Amino acid sequence: MKENKVYVNFAGKIVMVGFGSIGQGILPLILRHIGTSPDRITIVTAEDAGHIEAEQFGVKFVKIALTPENYRPILEPLIGAGDFLLNLSVDVSTLALIKLARERGALYLDTCIEPWAGGYVDPKASVATRSNYMMRLGALALRTPEQSAPTAVLTHGANPGLVSHLVKKALINIAADTGVQVVAPQSREGWAQLAQTLGIKVMHVAERDTQISNVPKVPNEFVNTWSVDGFVSEGAQPAELGWGTHEKNFPVDGGRHSVGSGCAIYLNRPGASTRVRTWTPKSGHFHGFLITHSEAISLADYYTVIKDGRVVYRPTAHYAYHPCDNAVMSLHEFAGRNWTLQDHKRIMLNEITQGMDELGVLLAGHQKNAYWYGSQLSIEEARNLAPYNSATGLQVTSAALAGMIWAMENPQRGIVEPDEMDHERVLEICSPYLGTVVGRYTDWTPLYQRGVLFSEDLDTTDAWQFKNVRVT
Repeated sequence: MKENKVYVNFAGKIVMVGFGSIGQGILPLILRHIGTSPDRITIVTAEDAGHIEAEQFGVKFVKIALTPENYRPILEPLIGAGDFLLNLSVDVSTLALIKLARERGALYLDTCIEPWAGGYVDPKASVATRSNYMMRLGALALRTPEQSAPTAVLTHGANPGLVSHLVKKALINIAADTGVQVVAPQSREGWAQLAQTLGIKVMHVAERDTQISNVPKVPNEFVNTWSVDGFVSEGAQPAELGWGTHEKNFPVDGGRHSVGSGCAIYLNRPGASTRVRTWTPKSGHFHGFLITHSEAISLADYYTVIKDGRVVYRPTAHYAYHPCDNAVMSLHEFAGRNWTLQDHKRIMLNEITQGMDELGVLLAGHQKNAYWYGSQLSIEEARNLAPYNSATGLQVTSAALAGMIWAMENPQRGIVEPDEMDHERVLEICSPYLGTVVGRYTDWTPLYQRGVLFSEDLDTTDAWQFKNVRVT
């Protein structure tokens, strides 16, 4: 087990909304690393899952589903000034909880931006309206002009979250390895100019989960190594990606947004039916699903260079996710049911027999072609480091823990995205839980071994065009 180290003593109460696989995995980390007592933590959740663990740790467990009608009378008595609202739920409005936390003077953190139940698949909503781009704009619109407001950290799990800090570390490493003299930038503009100077064209969040179970998936069952509901909801959203200035070929099924910075586009198809090519050190090249995530939008936005009111540089950014094999089969069945979820759900944990989650960022287009930097965490390591965690779960829970600690150390920063935080402090807290953290260069491009079996319409003048990355 990981050695106890209290990073911060917290005098307030902690209210956790949602207690699925990530909630269950982060609870022992909170008690290990945040100076508080179990009787100051309350869990509010819609399901029975995890109630035995809560009882074991002496934490209050309230089973009730939050709705637009009841969330205030339930949460207001639990949250006050100086407390912490940790939102790990699905089907509960992020905007509603941020507003409530602000009114009560409480700190806040979530791992994704969520609407109320049904918002992701509302048949009356347009594709653009259901996008993470629009949900992010809604959350950022809650920012107030004054700088001093209780800190609310948006989307800080593994990804989105941890990957934004990995990008900054990767940029510093690439600069050092290519002879670019640089001190870690202290502003958004500085980081964006560094990425431009290095020639970064694409930022893939490249993840391959190889964990396997001794309990095979059965028909009419969705199996995953983390939240089924969370994965299904984001997989059913339109595929989204930050759209770079180097791109020459706009997708025929693509759409642009008429509001905001225009840093990202969407595809008129679910992310769970859209695949892209990417690379990780252990797995090599593979096809991943282009699942929408907030980091695809925030990274493209954060690393934009504007001169004379015109965008002159922006990378293409997106998530490329190959989940565990049981989840791939589950997605195939889910799509075959016309995106109607299976009747049974299972999160793999104790039955996992081997495998790892390889999660990192692939930055490409620079002098040394492509560089992957991230975490290689095996199930054996995860079990040794913390209870109630798989390799996938621990990458998320340790990052959420780090975000909580950062918020407690910086309690008056208002609404903050991961890209705006101190990457060194977050990585300091996370790294002991990430297994082997490595950086690897590769000469792989999405043109590798293409055109051998099929005649394809490729752009051979620039390997890193999204046209080449996408699997069509």
